[in-house]
This record gives sequence, C-alpha cells and structure tokens, in this order.
Amino acid sequence: MSNSQRIEDSVRETIISRPDIILDDKEMMHALIAANERAMGGNIIDLRGIAMERLEARLDRLEDTHRSVIAAAYENLAGTNQIHRAILRMLDPLEFEPFLKDLGGEVAQILRVDVVKLVLESAVNDNEPVVRRLGDVLSVAEPGFVESYLSAGREAPLRQVTLRQLQQGDGRIYGDKAEWIRSEACLKLDFGPGRLPGLLVMGAEDPHQFTPQQGTDLLSFFAGVFERAMRRWLA
Repeated sequence: MSNSQRIEDSVRETIISRPDIILDDKEMMHALIAANERAMGGNIIDLRGIAMERLEARLDRLEDTHRSVIAAAYENLAGTNQIHRAILRMLDPLEFEPFLKDLGGEVAQILRVDVVKLVLESAVNDNEPVVRRLGDVLSVAEPGFVESYLSAGREAPLRQVTLRQLQQGDGRIYGDKAEWIRSEACLKLDFGPGRLPGLLVMGAEDPHQFTPQQGTDLLSFFAGVFERAMRRWLA
C-alpha cells in the first residue's frame, strides 16, 4: 500500500470516527455542497442547498444581533457602575467646599469628562469670595440663564438631561477651556420650592461622548441624587 493510500485511509477513519469535524467546518461544508451541485449538473435546482444557505444567512444575522446585545449589556453595566461610583464619591465630603472641589476633581475623573461645572442662578455676583475660591467648578448666572442656555433660542419643552455636540463650548461656562469642548451633558437641577434652578454641565473634548441619540436614564438618576445633595447644603 502506497503512502498516499495510507494517508487517505487515515483521513477516512478520522472522518468516520468524528464526523462533527466536517459538520462544524463551514468552509469544508461549502466545498462538499458545491461538489454535489457540480455532480448533479446545471439543469437541477438543489432546493435543500438553497434552504441551507438561507438558514446560514439567518444564523449569521442572529449571531451578529446576539453579539450586539451582549456588547450593549456590558456597556450599560459599565455605565451603571461608573455612575454609582461617582455618586458614592460625591456623597463622601461633609462640607460644601470639598463637595464642590471633588465634583470637579475625582467625580469628573470617574465620569471620564474633561470639565464639570455647576451653574447657580443668583443675584450674587462672581466677585463673592466663595465663588472666587470655587471658580473652577462653580459659576453664578442671572435668573433665567438656565432656561435660555438649554433652549438655545428655540421654543421647546426643557428636559432634565440635554445631550448635544458643539462647535465649541460657551465661554460663560467653560471659560478658557471653551474652545476645545466638543460635546456636553446639561443636567437641569430643581432645588425645591422658592429656589432658583441650577445647571450641572459636563463637557468633553470628544465630540461623540455626548450625543442626542444616547440614553439619559443614568444621568437623570445622577441629577436626582445631586439635587438632593445640594438641597442639604442650601438648607
């Protein structure tokens, strides 16, 4: 018996003992089906083969969908953990100034944003000592600023969370960092009856970090916790 015959027998025995090797190999199955179609001739339509091709195409689409769903689930879980970590860090300080400094420091780092700015509507001007000390994270604006900034001159219902892309940031909020801000998340804050609203703004250099197509559930939750924390300090 020749060497080539021994190799063929070996392959044959392997296939007989483990046919799943062939069945699980997509390229080999395609080759076998193509060989079968050539053997049948050009005037015969193999409906079974057509059905198999369609089933394979559907399976590929289902696998792609499955991968997308898993990726979205992991991304949502990561986002949830990120927001939870930021909230826990935000609630650590026992005094107002450390609370705000952490907001622009470790909280911003956890959220992976480049700038966090709290805007409070008030008659107090920016020359007040506390505003000067916290100028990196706190700014004061005239009453009506929040609604004007969020609406951008358009008549539309204001949402608690607004995500948008920018040509550049607004200098009234971002100061000298405005020119490289390309997207932002604006969280409208309600401090309770009799108090003027506020605005928590997260700015990013990445133009795709905040877009109108993204979900806002996690940021709405963050805004709700931040409102309650601020009410404690403003009481």
